[in-house]
Amino acid sequence: MAQTPPLFKIFSGTTSHYLAEKICESIGCELGKMNITHFADGEFSVSFEESIRGSHVFLIQSTYPNSDNLMELLLMIDAAKRASAKSIVAVIPYFGWARQDRKDKPRVSIGAKLIADLLSVAGIDRLITMDLHADQIQGFFDVPVDHLYASSVFIPYIQSLNLDNLVFASPDVGGSKRVNSYSKYFGVPLVLCHKTRSKANEVEQMTIIGDVSGKNVIVVDDMVDTAGTITKAANIMKENGAISVRAITSHAVMSDPASQRVTDSALTEIIFTDSIPFKKCCPKANILSVADLIGETIKRVYTNESISSQFLIK
Repeated sequence: MAQTPPLFKIFSGTTSHYLAEKICESIGCELGKMNITHFADGEFSVSFEESIRGSHVFLIQSTYPNSDNLMELLLMIDAAKRASAKSIVAVIPYFGWARQDRKDKPRVSIGAKLIADLLSVAGIDRLITMDLHADQIQGFFDVPVDHLYASSVFIPYIQSLNLDNLVFASPDVGGSKRVNSYSKYFGVPLVLCHKTRSKANEVEQMTIIGDVSGKNVIVVDDMVDTAGTITKAANIMKENGAISVRAITSHAVMSDPASQRVTDSALTEIIFTDSIPFKKCCPKANILSVADLIGETIKRVYTNESISSQFLIK
């Protein structure tokens, strides 16, 4: 008699393999076997090296640049669909192109909607992601979206610091909702930074709205790309009398020269999750893992349990 296959299986793309291994260790299962073959011209193909017929398949891959990571995920989804998986869940800790969530000027694409359409057409039945740049991106999908929050790992770390005179700050007005959640949870004030940009990734002017004098400030953001905004905010806060300035940010995109900017800035430390592999040298960087959070979510999705109970704040 043929053996019954496991009811759910976890597979990973190339660049998220490190996180998938931690997730599997967290929930006590083996990482599925895949083969990704590269051709001389840069093209690649994906194949599952074990049967997934009738299985609930979870595919782990962040879609940060370069676009090979997205293409690899799309091929994984297509291969799983053609291999008769019962359901396909894309687990995308960092959802790339999320900054392109609207038409902010004429004749531009809405990249986040395009990526949502690509994933849907490829064949996903559900999406698990974390700290989207804009919450409304969930509405771009016609399948269920489980939106996780890195606050589940950041809050215990902040509590372990035992900081007095704590203040939370947003590096821009757009992040006010996010920072307000932390402020309300800890029962402390918040401050905002108002910035203007001359062009993308370049801050022209910044003003602090609120009092940071004599305070230990924690700047909250969803991602750090070139670190221009967050280091400028830290430097201005320090000039305005802050005792210390830390930053918590979910996704360490950290494009050059971000690491050097953080190292040279007034930041005491910058805390990331491991949603994206961070391999650059930055003595002020501190990485917290979201493997337990994602692993527990995978289990609850499979068993049809609520996932909201594991969120400390949203």
